[in-house]
Amino acid sequence: MENKTIMTDLYELTMAQTYFNEGKTDEIAYFDVFYRTNPFKGGYAISGGLSDIIDYLNNFRFEDEDIDYLRSTSLFTENFLEYLKKLKFTGDLYAMPDGTAIFPNEPILTVRANIIEAQIIETSLLANFNHGTLVTTKAKRITNEASNIPVMEFGARRARGRDSAIEASKYAYIGGCCGTSNVYAGKKYQIPLFGTMAHSFIQKFPSEYDSFVAFAKTYPDNAVFLVDTYDTLKSGIPNSIKASREILEPMGYKLKGIRIDSGDLVYLSKAAKEILVSNGYPDCKICLSNGLDEYSISNLLKNGAVIDSLGVGDNISASNERVNGVYKLAAIEENGEIAPKIKISGDSVKITNPGFKKVYRFYDYDTGKVLGDVICRNTESVPKDKYLLVSDKEPWKKTLITDYNIRELQVPIFINGNLIYDVPSIEESREYCQKEFESLTDRITDINNPHRYYVDLSDEERNLKEYMLYTSMSNSVSTAIENIGYQKVKKI
Repeated sequence: MENKTIMTDLYELTMAQTYFNEGKTDEIAYFDVFYRTNPFKGGYAISGGLSDIIDYLNNFRFEDEDIDYLRSTSLFTENFLEYLKKLKFTGDLYAMPDGTAIFPNEPILTVRANIIEAQIIETSLLANFNHGTLVTTKAKRITNEASNIPVMEFGARRARGRDSAIEASKYAYIGGCCGTSNVYAGKKYQIPLFGTMAHSFIQKFPSEYDSFVAFAKTYPDNAVFLVDTYDTLKSGIPNSIKASREILEPMGYKLKGIRIDSGDLVYLSKAAKEILVSNGYPDCKICLSNGLDEYSISNLLKNGAVIDSLGVGDNISASNERVNGVYKLAAIEENGEIAPKIKISGDSVKITNPGFKKVYRFYDYDTGKVLGDVICRNTESVPKDKYLLVSDKEPWKKTLITDYNIRELQVPIFINGNLIYDVPSIEESREYCQKEFESLTDRITDINNPHRYYVDLSDEERNLKEYMLYTSMSNSVSTAIENIGYQKVKKI
């Protein structure tokens, strides 16, 4: 696998050089990866990117050519470059597995490592988490609205580059798509492949009928024709039927399906079904495509569109939305103890939850549905009989829960640089993702007016945060006043 260690932001390395100069190479830091608001204005997200992060950390090392390039920038000392030559990931990583239902401000991944390692890996961890989570979440939103209708991922040509397209196909499959058009992803991840023809194929032949005949002769057992190149109802479907009768049926086959990629899909699919049934093809499948997303799919179904399968492209692999995951310092180790750190901002949403933490999820004992999450300090456990859930952002919203099961969400991935996690297959991640999604309530997964899920802070974590906010702000203001020689003026 290609070594991508040097895929980091320059300031990660300039900070690392400074830490090196200050003799901080052995100092241990804790960083959390989390996000602040759900993408797509939804009620949840689905985690992704961990499998790529594992590959990245397993291959974390600076090659000679990387060192030569860094030397050419004249930004780094020879001693530091020699240090980088020997650098490996020796830290710990705790994470929620790919496919986990996640919510804002929860630590999805936690890194414990020496400050230089922890700093350099930031960019790649965020890039993988943000992209993987975005695609998996979008795929799950789309496949949920499609219900039992298979959704094929057709987004490779709209993705942001080849690597992005390949990984998007993987995470779309984990998120519920039945397969992909991306042949490389099919080979690499053993994802089912789908696809037949493009409009250019039909245009290349003297007539639409000739194109269908050629394809039918080559793939008689997979004759799915694209019928909207010229006129879906007056040309595409009649020519499909003609090709079936004159070419396929004498060979012992029959028209398998049609795909409609433009126009009024509700009207055309209904009319197409009527034509097919009246001509003796009631089992011919109808596939719809053309810029579909969860909202348009929901609208198609509400209006009675006839759909056997869906092809969804750029709205999965190249969504205009972002996850906006961040990587923030949560604690450092001092004198053998974990010292919490907090980031304070004038924008309240950017204030972090301090310390080394873990997340528990409550499930209703009878239904298995989620009730809420609580972010705790890493030394805490939660009561097993009853718990008062308090909304972190709206503390007046409180719910006393009983009769629940509890699950800790993060699992150890690397310990002391060693991978101890049994990395699941793509099929296992897909099954896990579906089970996770089934634990969410309909109110959470509603695409129009989603319920705000409880993400609570334990009393210990809340008290620590409030204490650190108060003392940090007080100390900061006092220091600033001293530095500028400010003199208090008596009120007159």
